[in-house]
Formats: sequence, C-alpha cells, structure tokens
Amino acid sequence: MYGSVMIKNILIKAINLYQKTLSPDHGINSSQPNIGCRFYPTCSEYAKLSLQKDPLPKSLLKIIYRILRCNPFSKGGIDKP
Repeated sequence: MYGSVMIKNILIKAINLYQKTLSPDHGINSSQPNIGCRFYPTCSEYAKLSLQKDPLPKSLLKIIYRILRCNPFSKGGIDKP
C-alpha cells in the first residue's frame, strides 16, 4: 500500500515537471494553452487526476488507454478521469 502511494507521488511530481518545462500546453514556451490536446482535460492533467483518484493499477490502465486514443484520427472531447 505504502509503495503504491510513493510511486503515485513520484509520477505526479514527474508530470508536474513535464508540464512546467516540456509541455506545449502548460510549459514555459506555451503561447496558447490547450492548443495541442484534443481532449479536455489535457492528457497530462488527466493522468494527474487519475493518479489522485484511483488505485495505481487502474490509473495506469486509464492513462495508457487515454494516450492510445490521443491520435490524429480521434475526435477528442471531454474525458473525465
């Protein structure tokens, strides 16, 4: 139990770092928020919300499924974690 909480915290911190630096939507070089993502919330924000809400295995499956759906052929839309 404690190990999964620690892993979740590490993943959330890694996502925060990604959002602040490399993310085209959230990063330091972003000119227009949410321009690069077909979904709301963005994939990185969805991952954080899922990690905070669900158990680790379920969160990872939801995050992987979301990333697989994020492609040029997807319509996107609103997706609740």
